[in-house]
Amino acid sequence: MWHKAVCVALLALATGYIFWLDPALPDVLLEYLSGSFLCQLWGDPGSPEVSMAAAWDALITRPAKQWNRVAVGVNACVDVVLSGVKLLQALGFHGEVGKDHSVLHSAADLEEAFVHFMRKGAAAERFFSDADAFHHIAETASDYPGAQLYVGGNAALIGQKIASHPELKVLLCGPIGPKLHELLDENVMVPPESLQELDEYHLILEYQAGEEWGELRAPNANRFIFSHDLSNGAMNMLEVFVSSLEEFQPDLVVLSGFHMMEGQTRELRQKRLLKAVTSISDIPTDVPIHLELAGMTDPDLMREIIYQQIFPLVNSIGLNEQELLFLTQAASGPHTSITSWNGVPDVGVVSDIIFWILKEHGRTSAKASDLTRIHFHTLAYHLLATVDGYWANQVAAVAAGARVAGTQACDTQTIDASKVFLKAPLEFATSKMEGASRVSLNPKEPVSEWHRNGVAFHYTPVLVCKSPLRTVGLGDAISAEGLLYSEIHPH
Repeated sequence: MWHKAVCVALLALATGYIFWLDPALPDVLLEYLSGSFLCQLWGDPGSPEVSMAAAWDALITRPAKQWNRVAVGVNACVDVVLSGVKLLQALGFHGEVGKDHSVLHSAADLEEAFVHFMRKGAAAERFFSDADAFHHIAETASDYPGAQLYVGGNAALIGQKIASHPELKVLLCGPIGPKLHELLDENVMVPPESLQELDEYHLILEYQAGEEWGELRAPNANRFIFSHDLSNGAMNMLEVFVSSLEEFQPDLVVLSGFHMMEGQTRELRQKRLLKAVTSISDIPTDVPIHLELAGMTDPDLMREIIYQQIFPLVNSIGLNEQELLFLTQAASGPHTSITSWNGVPDVGVVSDIIFWILKEHGRTSAKASDLTRIHFHTLAYHLLATVDGYWANQVAAVAAGARVAGTQACDTQTIDASKVFLKAPLEFATSKMEGASRVSLNPKEPVSEWHRNGVAFHYTPVLVCKSPLRTVGLGDAISAEGLLYSEIHPH
């Protein structure tokens, strides 16, 4: 309450002072300040955003046993980030037709796919098959005024995020060229075998909420990623990564990059996956493995990852709404009639699919599987599901993941209530099954918990940044932060 008293006092003093300077001004001033403008600058103490941020800070506590050494691999690159609309305009396009393409073969395919996803406000990632056309587009993008170069690739981004915690030792393995090596945090260790002469470049085409291009208008901010990346596409560094673990002795392994294999022929991909299974099987069983999924369009590749022993080898998975929906469609899971999300993904649908994954492909299934944790993140909320008895501190973990989504998107050290808003549903059903319980949002207790046949669910809304400065890497930062606050019980 004292915040409001201070705001009112400041407002009265400001009004009195300006009245003393010029008696003609107060009516205008009072009209301008009618919404307690000074108070809004600080954030209304009674707002749900302020309440949630304070509640998160109280809930986010370190686990009893923390990770000390984290090994991350194997996709890494340099991200070239710029406005998608401006790049496509520079290439001579007008944004008239939208159409999805599982693989991009030309600049025209790029334009159609970008328009398709910008109209939906959805993130997507595609492989560009034509090397010469890609390099021409990449040169245009790199030379465009305002284009920025960053650490890229899920593994490198997760490694970079974890390295921001200086008490942790971080090993990163992937195709690391001179520019990427220069961009990495000095706390990131790189095996000499990972270094290569040339960098792999990925183009990140961003768009803002409400951005217009002709008749097109983006419903929210997001990005479209594409590349012609052969090193990451073949997961060339996987064996180097696994062989480096014996010396590094990690207590957590984070894997990503399987989605990059979509550019391979099916025959080459199957051979590579079999070798990947052999390599991953060499990781000691007492070292937990987290798999970070990313955008895929090939259902065969998704099925191969699920069924060819990748899922059973990992303890934890991180994924977003596009990847979750694609997974259930590829593997004939629940709610396959839903072909795309209409607005905020339904919590009950998401919960059903996650429960099915853990029951059919996790430790709760009859199969020999280590999978016991799934961290789902979408723009409006996060949902963390764990098999009972295997993980601890998950209230803090899901809250930490949601908090970093708000701070990183807005580029602030802490949640700034004036720069974020609540987009999550105020009430939802925990399942689409009959008799499912309903949850109502309480900003002062922002983490909701429910249980379903041996699986615990932890849900929290996200405070969405009103004007995000950079959307790339948010999912990786979310998964990294959630992992850092998680604790696994040895079995």
